[in-house]
Amino acid sequence: MSAEKLKQYIALFGGWLSAVLFFLGTIGIAFDWFTLDSIDAFVAVLVAFIPFALLLFGVWKNSYVISDKAKGQEEVLKRQGWK
Repeated sequence: MSAEKLKQYIALFGGWLSAVLFFLGTIGIAFDWFTLDSIDAFVAVLVAFIPFALLLFGVWKNSYVISDKAKGQEEVLKRQGWK
């Protein structure tokens, strides 16, 4: 999934939260912490965190010091001249 598509899904989720906020306001239910500003802040955190988490996973997945299997793969790559 591309980063742009991920941002679109996060924006869609933020829009859904806004719709819930307005629906609850229409039927007279209000929460002090559930405002447009809190929704925008939550969406901003998701936009920053999810790509960061994906990058961390990529670094972990491509690291050769994490597991014994990865260390073995690194040795094979070195013997074949690929590393």
